[in-house]
Amino acid sequence: MKILYFAWLRERLNRGEEEVSPPPEVRTVNDLMDWMASNDEGFALAFARRSLIRGALDENIVDHDTPLEGAGTVAFFPPMTGG
Repeated sequence: MKILYFAWLRERLNRGEEEVSPPPEVRTVNDLMDWMASNDEGFALAFARRSLIRGALDENIVDHDTPLEGAGTVAFFPPMTGG
């Protein structure tokens, strides 16, 4: 699964993308965030305030409780403002 990071997440994690292979028990976006945070202190800090992070599966914005099943790409980014 490809993970993309945008804006301050990209800067804090010092990466724009990576490939991961989460275990079978990682079923939702929130589970993925938990798994990533448990494996890396940088992720734990970046994901500490989840209300500040949006997620997208295959370019569709989703809630954190959305199942990952079938997703090829997950993107994480802060809320956007319009103008």
